[in-house]
Amino acid sequence: MQFIQFILDLGPTVMMPIIVTLLGLLFRQKFSKAFRAGLTIGIGFAGINLVIGLLVSNLAPATTAMVSRWGLSLDVIDVGWPIAAAISFGTSIVPAVFGICIAINFFMLALNWTKTMNVDLWNYWHFIFAGALVQYLTNSVALGLAAAALSFIIIIKFADFSAPLVQNFFELPGVSLPHTETVSWAPLGIAINKLLDKIPGINKIQLDTDTIQKRFGLLGEPMLMGIILGGCIGALAGYDAQGIIQLGVSMSAVMFIMPRMVRILMEGLMPLSESAREFLQKKFPGKEVYVGLDAAVAVGHPAVIATGLVMIPITLFLAAVLPGNRLLPFTDLAVLPFFMIWAVVPSKGNVFRGIIIGTIFMTAILYIATDIAEVSTIMAHAVKFDFPEGATTISSIDGGAHLVPYLIYKIVQFFTGAGV
Repeated sequence: MQFIQFILDLGPTVMMPIIVTLLGLLFRQKFSKAFRAGLTIGIGFAGINLVIGLLVSNLAPATTAMVSRWGLSLDVIDVGWPIAAAISFGTSIVPAVFGICIAINFFMLALNWTKTMNVDLWNYWHFIFAGALVQYLTNSVALGLAAAALSFIIIIKFADFSAPLVQNFFELPGVSLPHTETVSWAPLGIAINKLLDKIPGINKIQLDTDTIQKRFGLLGEPMLMGIILGGCIGALAGYDAQGIIQLGVSMSAVMFIMPRMVRILMEGLMPLSESAREFLQKKFPGKEVYVGLDAAVAVGHPAVIATGLVMIPITLFLAAVLPGNRLLPFTDLAVLPFFMIWAVVPSKGNVFRGIIIGTIFMTAILYIATDIAEVSTIMAHAVKFDFPEGATTISSIDGGAHLVPYLIYKIVQFFTGAGV
Protein backbone atom coordinates (compact mmCIF):
# COMPACT_ATOMS: atom_id res chain seq x y z
CA MET A 1 0.00 0.00 0.00
CA GLN A 2 2.87 2.39 0.82
CA PHE A 3 4.48 1.64 -2.56
CA ILE A 4 1.19 2.25 -4.40
CA GLN A 5 0.67 5.48 -2.48
CA PHE A 6 4.22 6.62 -3.33
CA ILE A 7 3.54 6.03 -7.04
CA LEU A 8 0.16 7.80 -6.90
CA ASP A 9 1.63 10.76 -5.03
CA LEU A 10 3.98 11.35 -7.93
CA GLY A 11 0.97 12.47 -9.97
CA PRO A 12 0.25 11.80 -13.66
CA THR A 13 2.89 14.26 -14.90
CA VAL A 14 5.60 12.06 -13.32
CA MET A 15 3.84 8.69 -13.53
CA MET A 16 3.19 8.90 -17.26
CA PRO A 17 6.84 9.47 -18.32
CA ILE A 18 7.89 6.49 -16.19
CA ILE A 19 5.12 4.23 -17.51
CA VAL A 20 5.62 5.28 -21.14
CA THR A 21 9.41 4.87 -20.92
CA LEU A 22 9.01 1.34 -19.53
CA LEU A 23 6.43 0.47 -22.19
CA GLY A 24 8.73 1.86 -24.90
CA LEU A 25 11.55 -0.38 -23.68
CA LEU A 26 9.13 -3.32 -23.60
CA PHE A 27 8.30 -2.60 -27.24
CA ARG A 28 12.02 -2.63 -28.15
CA GLN A 29 12.56 1.13 -28.42
CA LYS A 30 15.97 2.61 -27.70
CA PHE A 31 16.12 4.14 -24.22
CA SER A 32 16.67 7.65 -25.63
CA LYS A 33 13.58 7.42 -27.84
CA ALA A 34 11.43 5.87 -25.10
CA PHE A 35 12.54 8.42 -22.50
CA ARG A 36 11.99 11.37 -24.85
CA ALA A 37 8.48 10.13 -25.70
CA GLY A 38 7.67 9.62 -22.02
CA LEU A 39 8.96 13.04 -21.03
CA THR A 40 7.03 14.71 -23.87
CA ILE A 41 3.83 13.00 -22.71
CA GLY A 42 4.54 14.16 -19.14
CA ILE A 43 4.99 17.71 -20.39
CA GLY A 44 1.74 17.44 -22.33
CA PHE A 45 -0.11 16.27 -19.22
CA ALA A 46 1.48 19.05 -17.19
CA GLY A 47 0.21 21.57 -19.75
CA ILE A 48 -3.28 20.02 -19.80
CA ASN A 49 -3.42 20.08 -15.98
CA LEU A 50 -2.33 23.72 -15.94
CA VAL A 51 -5.11 24.66 -18.36
CA ILE A 52 -7.68 22.60 -16.42
CA GLY A 53 -6.43 24.37 -13.29
CA LEU A 54 -7.08 27.70 -15.03
CA LEU A 55 -10.56 26.51 -15.98
CA VAL A 56 -11.44 25.28 -12.48
CA SER A 57 -9.84 28.14 -10.52
CA ASN A 58 -11.84 30.69 -12.51
CA LEU A 59 -15.11 28.78 -12.78
CA ALA A 60 -15.24 27.59 -9.16
CA PRO A 61 -15.80 31.07 -7.62
CA ALA A 62 -18.33 31.87 -10.35
CA THR A 63 -20.33 28.69 -9.73
CA THR A 64 -20.19 29.30 -5.96
CA ALA A 65 -21.55 32.81 -6.52
CA MET A 66 -24.32 31.42 -8.76
CA VAL A 67 -25.42 28.91 -6.11
CA SER A 68 -25.48 31.64 -3.46
CA ARG A 69 -27.20 34.18 -5.71
CA TRP A 70 -29.90 31.75 -6.79
CA GLY A 71 -30.65 30.84 -3.17
CA LEU A 72 -30.57 27.08 -3.69
CA SER A 73 -30.90 25.05 -0.50
CA LEU A 74 -30.62 21.26 -0.66
CA ASP A 75 -29.40 18.87 2.03
CA VAL A 76 -26.77 16.81 0.11
CA ILE A 77 -23.57 18.75 -0.54
CA ASP A 78 -21.53 18.21 -3.71
CA VAL A 79 -18.00 17.90 -2.30
CA GLY A 80 -16.40 17.25 -5.70
CA TRP A 81 -14.38 14.54 -7.41
CA PRO A 82 -11.11 15.12 -5.45
CA ILE A 83 -12.90 14.15 -2.26
CA ALA A 84 -14.48 11.11 -3.94
CA ALA A 85 -10.98 10.06 -5.05
CA ALA A 86 -9.51 10.65 -1.59
CA ILE A 87 -12.31 8.64 0.05
CA SER A 88 -11.74 5.80 -2.44
CA PHE A 89 -7.98 5.74 -1.84
CA GLY A 90 -8.69 5.65 1.90
CA THR A 91 -10.55 2.32 1.72
CA SER A 92 -9.00 -1.04 2.55
CA ILE A 93 -9.32 -2.63 -0.91
CA VAL A 94 -6.90 -0.29 -2.74
CA PRO A 95 -3.90 -2.65 -3.21
CA ALA A 96 -6.09 -5.61 -4.18
CA VAL A 97 -8.04 -3.57 -6.77
CA PHE A 98 -4.83 -2.35 -8.40
CA GLY A 99 -3.46 -5.87 -8.64
CA ILE A 100 -6.71 -7.36 -9.92
CA CYS A 101 -7.31 -4.67 -12.57
CA ILE A 102 -3.74 -4.78 -13.92
CA ALA A 103 -3.89 -8.58 -14.08
CA ILE A 104 -7.29 -8.49 -15.84
CA ASN A 105 -6.00 -5.99 -18.39
CA PHE A 106 -2.96 -8.13 -19.28
CA PHE A 107 -5.12 -11.26 -19.40
CA MET A 108 -7.68 -9.65 -21.72
CA LEU A 109 -4.95 -8.26 -23.98
CA ALA A 110 -3.24 -11.65 -24.19
CA LEU A 111 -6.50 -13.39 -25.16
CA ASN A 112 -7.46 -10.60 -27.59
CA TRP A 113 -10.56 -9.77 -25.52
CA THR A 114 -9.67 -6.08 -25.51
CA LYS A 115 -7.60 -3.63 -27.50
CA THR A 116 -7.16 -1.16 -24.64
CA MET A 117 -3.99 -1.03 -22.57
CA ASN A 118 -5.11 1.17 -19.66
CA VAL A 119 -2.04 3.13 -18.52
CA ASP A 120 -4.14 5.72 -16.65
CA LEU A 121 -3.20 4.30 -13.23
CA TRP A 122 -4.23 7.38 -11.27
CA ASN A 123 -7.84 6.93 -12.35
CA TYR A 124 -7.95 3.35 -11.12
CA TRP A 125 -9.65 5.02 -8.18
CA HIS A 126 -12.83 4.77 -10.30
CA PHE A 127 -12.77 0.99 -9.91
CA ILE A 128 -11.90 1.32 -6.22
CA PHE A 129 -14.98 3.57 -5.90
CA ALA A 130 -17.12 0.88 -7.55
CA GLY A 131 -15.78 -1.74 -5.16
CA ALA A 132 -16.14 0.53 -2.12
CA LEU A 133 -19.80 1.25 -2.91
CA VAL A 134 -20.59 -2.47 -2.86
CA GLN A 135 -18.28 -3.21 0.08
CA TYR A 136 -19.96 -0.61 2.30
CA LEU A 137 -23.40 -1.66 1.09
CA THR A 138 -22.92 -5.37 1.85
CA ASN A 139 -20.05 -5.35 4.37
CA SER A 140 -18.34 -7.88 2.08
CA VAL A 141 -14.79 -7.32 0.81
CA ALA A 142 -15.19 -10.18 -1.67
CA LEU A 143 -18.27 -8.63 -3.27
CA GLY A 144 -16.50 -5.26 -3.33
CA LEU A 145 -13.53 -6.72 -5.21
CA ALA A 146 -15.86 -8.53 -7.62
CA ALA A 147 -17.69 -5.25 -8.29
CA ALA A 148 -14.39 -3.45 -8.95
CA ALA A 149 -13.26 -6.17 -11.36
CA LEU A 150 -16.58 -6.21 -13.22
CA SER A 151 -16.55 -2.42 -13.48
CA PHE A 152 -13.02 -2.53 -14.95
CA ILE A 153 -14.00 -5.13 -17.56
CA ILE A 154 -17.09 -3.20 -18.67
CA ILE A 155 -15.26 0.13 -18.85
CA ILE A 156 -12.43 -1.42 -20.89
CA LYS A 157 -14.98 -2.84 -23.34
CA PHE A 158 -16.77 0.52 -23.54
CA ALA A 159 -13.39 2.12 -24.28
CA ASP A 160 -12.86 -0.35 -27.14
CA PHE A 161 -16.36 0.29 -28.46
CA SER A 162 -16.00 4.08 -28.41
CA ALA A 163 -12.34 4.32 -29.52
CA PRO A 164 -13.07 4.83 -33.26
CA LEU A 165 -15.25 7.86 -32.45
CA VAL A 166 -12.61 9.23 -30.06
CA GLN A 167 -9.81 8.78 -32.57
CA ASN A 168 -11.78 10.36 -35.41
CA PHE A 169 -13.41 13.29 -33.59
CA PHE A 170 -10.51 14.32 -31.33
CA GLU A 171 -7.80 13.31 -33.82
CA LEU A 172 -6.15 11.00 -31.27
CA PRO A 173 -4.94 7.98 -33.27
CA GLY A 174 -4.38 4.83 -31.25
CA VAL A 175 -6.10 6.24 -28.14
CA SER A 176 -9.11 5.09 -26.12
CA LEU A 177 -10.63 6.67 -23.01
CA PRO A 178 -11.35 4.11 -20.24
CA HIS A 179 -12.51 6.92 -17.96
CA THR A 180 -15.48 5.75 -15.90
CA GLU A 181 -17.35 9.04 -15.39
CA THR A 182 -17.25 9.78 -19.12
CA VAL A 183 -17.21 6.57 -21.18
CA SER A 184 -20.00 5.06 -19.04
CA TRP A 185 -22.31 7.45 -20.89
CA ALA A 186 -21.05 6.68 -24.41
CA PRO A 187 -23.70 4.05 -25.32
CA LEU A 188 -26.51 6.27 -24.00
CA GLY A 189 -25.19 9.35 -25.80
CA ILE A 190 -24.91 7.42 -29.07
CA ALA A 191 -28.45 6.02 -28.67
CA ILE A 192 -29.99 9.45 -27.93
CA ASN A 193 -28.17 10.98 -30.89
CA LYS A 194 -29.63 8.29 -33.18
CA LEU A 195 -33.07 9.08 -31.77
CA LEU A 196 -32.56 12.80 -32.48
CA ASP A 197 -31.71 11.85 -36.08
CA LYS A 198 -35.31 10.70 -36.47
CA ILE A 199 -37.02 13.83 -35.06
CA PRO A 200 -38.06 16.26 -37.84
CA GLY A 201 -36.71 19.76 -37.37
CA ILE A 202 -34.21 18.86 -34.68
CA ASN A 203 -32.36 16.57 -37.10
CA LYS A 204 -31.74 19.58 -39.37
CA ILE A 205 -30.13 21.83 -36.74
CA GLN A 206 -26.34 21.82 -37.06
CA LEU A 207 -24.46 23.94 -34.53
CA ASP A 208 -20.92 22.61 -34.44
CA THR A 209 -17.94 24.94 -33.99
CA ASP A 210 -17.05 24.91 -37.70
CA THR A 211 -20.60 25.91 -38.67
CA ILE A 212 -20.64 28.63 -36.00
CA GLN A 213 -17.31 29.98 -37.24
CA LYS A 214 -18.46 30.04 -40.88
CA ARG A 215 -21.71 31.75 -39.98
CA PHE A 216 -20.39 34.28 -37.46
CA GLY A 217 -16.78 34.72 -38.62
CA LEU A 218 -14.53 36.03 -35.86
CA LEU A 219 -17.28 35.65 -33.24
CA GLY A 220 -17.44 31.94 -34.04
CA GLU A 221 -13.77 31.26 -33.30
CA PRO A 222 -13.18 29.21 -30.12
CA MET A 223 -11.33 32.04 -28.36
CA LEU A 224 -14.23 34.44 -28.99
CA MET A 225 -16.77 31.80 -27.95
CA GLY A 226 -14.80 31.50 -24.70
CA ILE A 227 -15.09 35.23 -24.04
CA ILE A 228 -18.84 35.22 -24.76
CA LEU A 229 -19.68 32.11 -22.72
CA GLY A 230 -17.35 33.06 -19.87
CA GLY A 231 -18.86 36.53 -19.78
CA CYS A 232 -22.39 35.07 -19.64
CA ILE A 233 -21.41 32.83 -16.70
CA GLY A 234 -19.90 35.87 -14.96
CA ALA A 235 -23.10 37.85 -15.50
CA LEU A 236 -25.25 35.01 -14.11
CA ALA A 237 -22.92 34.89 -11.10
CA GLY A 238 -23.54 38.59 -10.48
CA TYR A 239 -19.99 39.71 -11.25
CA ASP A 240 -19.22 43.34 -11.95
CA ALA A 241 -17.89 44.42 -15.37
CA GLN A 242 -14.29 43.73 -14.38
CA GLY A 243 -15.09 40.22 -13.16
CA ILE A 244 -17.13 39.42 -16.27
CA ILE A 245 -14.28 40.48 -18.56
CA GLN A 246 -11.68 38.57 -16.54
CA LEU A 247 -13.72 35.36 -16.58
CA GLY A 248 -14.40 35.76 -20.31
CA VAL A 249 -10.69 36.16 -21.12
CA SER A 250 -9.79 33.18 -18.91
CA MET A 251 -12.30 30.93 -20.71
CA SER A 252 -10.97 32.24 -24.03
CA ALA A 253 -7.47 31.22 -22.96
CA VAL A 254 -8.68 27.73 -21.98
CA MET A 255 -10.37 27.15 -25.35
CA PHE A 256 -7.33 28.43 -27.26
CA ILE A 257 -4.51 26.76 -25.30
CA MET A 258 -5.97 23.33 -24.47
CA PRO A 259 -5.86 21.86 -28.02
CA ARG A 260 -2.20 22.87 -28.26
CA MET A 261 -1.38 21.03 -25.03
CA VAL A 262 -3.07 17.91 -26.41
CA ARG A 263 -0.93 18.16 -29.53
CA ILE A 264 2.21 18.15 -27.36
CA LEU A 265 0.98 15.03 -25.59
CA MET A 266 0.25 13.34 -28.92
CA GLU A 267 3.76 14.18 -30.13
CA GLY A 268 5.06 11.93 -27.36
CA LEU A 269 2.35 9.30 -27.70
CA MET A 270 2.76 8.65 -31.41
CA PRO A 271 6.22 6.97 -31.14
CA LEU A 272 4.83 4.65 -28.42
CA SER A 273 1.76 3.78 -30.52
CA GLU A 274 3.89 3.06 -33.58
CA SER A 275 6.37 0.90 -31.62
CA ALA A 276 3.53 -1.00 -29.93
CA ARG A 277 1.89 -1.63 -33.30
CA GLU A 278 5.15 -2.86 -34.88
CA PHE A 279 6.00 -5.06 -31.87
CA LEU A 280 2.55 -6.64 -31.73
CA GLN A 281 2.40 -7.16 -35.49
CA LYS A 282 5.56 -9.25 -35.21
CA LYS A 283 4.39 -11.23 -32.18
CA PHE A 284 0.66 -11.34 -32.97
CA PRO A 285 -0.09 -10.52 -36.63
CA GLY A 286 -3.26 -8.47 -37.01
CA LYS A 287 -3.46 -7.45 -33.33
CA GLU A 288 -4.20 -3.78 -32.57
CA VAL A 289 -3.71 -2.05 -29.23
CA TYR A 290 -5.12 1.27 -28.00
CA VAL A 291 -3.42 3.32 -25.29
CA GLY A 292 -6.04 4.05 -22.61
CA LEU A 293 -5.70 7.64 -21.34
CA ASP A 294 -7.41 10.10 -19.01
CA ALA A 295 -10.40 11.88 -20.59
CA ALA A 296 -8.56 15.14 -19.85
CA VAL A 297 -7.00 14.77 -23.31
CA ALA A 298 -10.47 15.21 -24.85
CA VAL A 299 -12.04 17.82 -22.61
CA GLY A 300 -10.32 20.74 -24.37
CA HIS A 301 -12.28 20.47 -27.60
CA PRO A 302 -14.16 23.77 -28.16
CA ALA A 303 -17.54 22.01 -28.56
CA VAL A 304 -17.03 20.10 -25.29
CA ILE A 305 -16.06 23.20 -23.30
CA ALA A 306 -18.85 25.29 -24.86
CA THR A 307 -21.46 22.65 -24.00
CA GLY A 308 -20.05 22.32 -20.48
CA LEU A 309 -20.27 26.07 -19.84
CA VAL A 310 -23.86 26.25 -21.09
CA MET A 311 -24.77 23.29 -18.88
CA ILE A 312 -23.70 25.04 -15.65
CA PRO A 313 -26.85 27.19 -15.28
CA ILE A 314 -28.98 24.40 -16.74
CA THR A 315 -27.68 22.00 -14.06
CA LEU A 316 -28.49 24.48 -11.29
CA PHE A 317 -31.99 24.89 -12.71
CA LEU A 318 -32.45 21.10 -12.87
CA ALA A 319 -31.30 20.76 -9.26
CA ALA A 320 -33.91 23.28 -8.19
CA VAL A 321 -36.89 21.82 -10.08
CA LEU A 322 -36.34 18.04 -10.27
CA PRO A 323 -38.64 16.32 -7.75
CA GLY A 324 -36.66 14.07 -5.43
CA ASN A 325 -33.27 15.59 -6.14
CA ARG A 326 -31.34 16.38 -2.94
CA LEU A 327 -27.90 17.20 -4.37
CA LEU A 328 -26.79 20.83 -4.27
CA PRO A 329 -24.41 21.15 -7.26
CA PHE A 330 -21.33 22.96 -6.08
CA THR A 331 -17.70 21.88 -6.42
CA ASP A 332 -18.03 19.74 -9.55
CA LEU A 333 -19.85 22.42 -11.55
CA ALA A 334 -16.40 23.69 -12.54
CA VAL A 335 -15.58 20.40 -14.27
CA LEU A 336 -18.87 19.87 -16.14
CA PRO A 337 -17.06 19.75 -19.52
CA PHE A 338 -15.72 16.31 -18.53
CA PHE A 339 -19.25 14.96 -18.23
CA MET A 340 -20.25 16.47 -21.59
CA ILE A 341 -17.73 14.56 -23.73
CA TRP A 342 -20.24 11.88 -24.74
CA ALA A 343 -23.03 14.41 -25.07
CA VAL A 344 -21.01 16.01 -27.89
CA VAL A 345 -19.00 13.24 -29.61
CA PRO A 346 -21.90 11.17 -31.09
CA SER A 347 -23.14 14.17 -33.11
CA LYS A 348 -19.58 15.10 -34.15
CA GLY A 349 -19.54 18.31 -32.15
CA ASN A 350 -23.10 19.57 -32.59
CA VAL A 351 -23.44 21.84 -29.54
CA PHE A 352 -27.23 22.03 -29.92
CA ARG A 353 -27.56 18.27 -29.60
CA GLY A 354 -24.88 18.28 -26.92
CA ILE A 355 -27.07 20.50 -24.74
CA ILE A 356 -30.10 18.22 -25.25
CA ILE A 357 -28.13 15.05 -24.48
CA GLY A 358 -26.23 16.82 -21.68
CA THR A 359 -29.51 17.81 -20.01
CA ILE A 360 -30.59 14.15 -20.01
CA PHE A 361 -27.19 13.13 -18.63
CA MET A 362 -27.31 15.70 -15.83
CA THR A 363 -30.86 14.74 -14.84
CA ALA A 364 -29.71 11.14 -14.39
CA ILE A 365 -26.48 12.20 -12.65
CA LEU A 366 -28.33 14.32 -10.07
CA TYR A 367 -30.64 11.42 -9.21
CA ILE A 368 -27.75 8.92 -9.00
CA ALA A 369 -25.75 11.29 -6.78
CA THR A 370 -28.79 11.65 -4.53
CA ASP A 371 -29.31 7.87 -4.36
CA ILE A 372 -25.70 7.11 -3.35
CA ALA A 373 -25.51 9.98 -0.85
CA GLU A 374 -26.07 7.77 2.20
CA VAL A 375 -23.42 5.17 1.29
CA SER A 376 -21.02 7.96 0.20
CA THR A 377 -21.45 9.57 3.62
CA ILE A 378 -20.76 6.26 5.39
CA MET A 379 -17.61 5.80 3.28
CA ALA A 380 -16.50 9.33 4.15
CA HIS A 381 -16.97 8.73 7.90
CA ALA A 382 -15.09 5.41 7.63
CA VAL A 383 -11.98 7.13 6.21
CA LYS A 384 -12.36 10.10 8.62
CA PHE A 385 -13.15 12.65 5.91
CA ASP A 386 -13.34 16.21 7.27
CA PHE A 387 -16.88 17.31 6.41
CA PRO A 388 -17.53 20.92 5.29
CA GLU A 389 -19.09 23.07 7.99
CA GLY A 390 -22.83 22.41 8.23
CA ALA A 391 -22.74 19.34 5.95
CA THR A 392 -24.15 16.09 7.30
CA THR A 393 -24.73 14.19 4.03
CA ILE A 394 -22.35 14.35 1.06
CA SER A 395 -22.15 13.16 -2.53
CA SER A 396 -20.90 14.65 -5.80
CA ILE A 397 -21.77 15.19 -9.44
CA ASP A 398 -18.74 13.06 -10.21
CA GLY A 399 -20.05 10.23 -8.03
CA GLY A 400 -23.36 10.43 -9.87
CA ALA A 401 -21.51 10.20 -13.20
CA HIS A 402 -20.14 6.73 -12.32
CA LEU A 403 -22.98 5.06 -14.20
CA VAL A 404 -21.48 1.57 -14.58
CA PRO A 405 -20.43 1.30 -10.89
CA TYR A 406 -23.86 2.60 -9.88
CA LEU A 407 -25.69 -0.03 -11.95
CA ILE A 408 -23.51 -2.77 -10.43
CA TYR A 409 -24.26 -1.32 -6.98
CA LYS A 410 -28.03 -1.38 -7.64
CA ILE A 411 -27.94 -4.95 -9.00
CA VAL A 412 -26.08 -6.14 -5.88
CA GLN A 413 -28.55 -4.23 -3.71
CA PHE A 414 -31.49 -5.85 -5.50
CA PHE A 415 -30.20 -9.42 -5.21
CA THR A 416 -28.85 -9.16 -1.67
CA GLY A 417 -31.56 -6.97 -0.23
CA ALA A 418 -28.81 -5.01 1.55
CA GLY A 419 -29.47 -1.50 2.79
CA VAL A 420 -27.08 1.15 4.07
